Amino acid sequence: MMNSLKSTYWLSLCLTLLVALSACSKKGYVFTSFHEPADEGLRMLYSYDGYKWNDLDKIYLKPEIGEKKIMRDPSMVQGPDGVFHLVWTCGWKGEKGFGYANSKDLIHWSAEQFIPVLQQESNVINVWAPELFYDDQKKEFIIIWASTIPHRFAKGIEDEENNHRMYAITTKDFKTFTDTKLFLDPGFSVIDAVIVQRSAKDHVLVLKDNTRPNRNLKVAFSSDALGPYTGVSAAFTGKLTEGPTVVRLGKDWLIYYDAYGEKKYAAMKTSDFKTFTDVTSETIVPKGHKHGTIVKVSRKIIENLKKDKAN
Repeated sequence: MMNSLKSTYWLSLCLTLLVALSACSKKGYVFTSFHEPADEGLRMLYSYDGYKWNDLDKIYLKPEIGEKKIMRDPSMVQGPDGVFHLVWTCGWKGEKGFGYANSKDLIHWSAEQFIPVLQQESNVINVWAPELFYDDQKKEFIIIWASTIPHRFAKGIEDEENNHRMYAITTKDFKTFTDTKLFLDPGFSVIDAVIVQRSAKDHVLVLKDNTRPNRNLKVAFSSDALGPYTGVSAAFTGKLTEGPTVVRLGKDWLIYYDAYGEKKYAAMKTSDFKTFTDVTSETIVPKGHKHGTIVKVSRKIIENLKKDKAN
C-alpha cells in the first residue's frame, strides 16, 4: 500500500512538472529591430530564453510616412485583446509626431498612421524614440518620447537644440489621444526612457542621461506609471550607451542596450534595479541590430513568423 502511494505521488509530481514545462515552452520573445540607415523598415529577432537571439532576416513593415520615410527605435506592446501596437521615430528633425501601425500576428500590418504631438509648440526640434507601455491599472496605453524645445529648460552644457526632455500622451484606442504633457524633467538632457512595471504601485524608469560626457543609463522610481519619477540613480553602464529595453526572466530583469562607444550590443542583469551584473557574454544578438523592444509572445506567433520567412 505504501509503495503504491509513493508511486502515485511521484507520478503526480512528474505530471505537474511536465505540465509546467510545457506551459513555459509555449512562450517566447520577439525583439523589434532596425538596421542603419533606417530606411528598410521593421525587422524582428526571436528567442526562446531571452538570452540567445535569432534574426528573422525579413522586413515586416516598410516605412511610408514622414518626410524621409525612415523607421528608427520601433517600440511594440501587445494589448489585452492580443493586438500588437507599434510606434517608431520617423525623422531626425522637423517631424512633430511619430509613426504607428498595428497587427494581430506580426506578419500582416495595418495602414501606417502619423500621430501628431506638441502641435501647440512652434519650435519643436525633434520627436525621438517613442516608447509604448500598457497601464493595466488605468486600462490605457502610454506613449513617451524625447523632444527638444529650445530655451524651455536650463541647458547646462548642452546646446539649446540638444536639450531633451521626456513628454507623454495616453490613449485607449489609438484614435483619440490626450494632450501632450511633460513626463520627465530630471534637470538634464534625457532621451530613450522605458517604463517597467514591477507591481501595481511600483514602476521603474530606465533612461539615458544624454549630457556630455556621460551619455549613459540610469534609473528612477515611481508608484505610478505616469510618474512623477524620483531618485535618479548613478549610472549603471559606461559612457556612450543608449537605447535600453527591459525583459523579465524569472526573478531577474535583463536590460539590453546599445554600447555604441564600444560598438557592441550589451546586457545587464538585475533583481532590484540597484545592483547590476554585466551578462553580455551570456547573450547572442545578431550583428546590425539596433534599438527596439522585447515582447513576450506565444510560441505559435514565433513559429508562424519562421514559416512566413521560409515562404
